Amino acid sequence: MTYEELLDKAYNKVKLVETSNGERFEIPLIEGRVEGKTTIITNFSKICNYLRRKPEHLCKFLSKELATPSIIKGERLILNRKLPKSKIQDKLNLYVKEFVLCKECGKPDTEITKQDRMSFVHCLACGAKHSISSKI
Repeated sequence: MTYEELLDKAYNKVKLVETSNGERFEIPLIEGRVEGKTTIITNFSKICNYLRRKPEHLCKFLSKELATPSIIKGERLILNRKLPKSKIQDKLNLYVKEFVLCKECGKPDTEITKQDRMSFVHCLACGAKHSISSKI
């Protein structure tokens, strides 16, 4: 078999991924409530699992961006300040843009890798690698 024939055979075996609306990744919405002077995000662990990021990393980012101490308790995140959901959602969108989506292809199939003292977002879809500019 020639190279072209082998290539055609391989392409015929590959399954095409088709999405209904063209986009398979949606940023999860914050679910939570305010209790006294604290804000509790009840679906925090689900968000972290969906984004494939460590809860500690997202917690540290939100704590810094929202200028409030925070604690992870079980599957919830407790922020020591009254905050509207829209403000937390904006910061989550910023986190996804900075640490989850690939800057080249825009896909969420990424992981955070560390080399020496630098952290990178490595895209598993296209192979691109971008340094993370903000320290958290």
